[in-house]
Amino acid sequence: QVQLVESGGGLVQAGGSLRLSCAASGSIYSINAMGWYRQAPGKQRELVARISSGSSTYYADSVKGRFTISRTSAWNMVYLQMNSLKPEDTAVYYCNLLPRPVGWGQGTQVTVSS
Repeated sequence: QVQLVESGGGLVQAGGSLRLSCAASGSIYSINAMGWYRQAPGKQRELVARISSGSSTYYADSVKGRFTISRTSAWNMVYLQMNSLKPEDTAVYYCNLLPRPVGWGQGTQVTVSS
């Protein structure tokens, strides 16, 4: 199994930046792709970025051009660089495997003030 721990969230003003980190441990040799998800109050969890074993990436339209996902070659760390943050980016951010998520971590809270 893979265990995931997210960190790096915080309170930032609109236009600011944050870098989220996801530490993966356990059976990381089995990872082929990972994603960053977010869940805002009262909304469903959504995928905002994905990175594959070939380092190809996907971004939701809402974050394209502002967020960048990256990883270490061993998959032990996955990052999400978030620039030009907007109040609508406020959410709890989670990382998880793709295409089949494993147990969800506690996430990291990102709050963007206007």
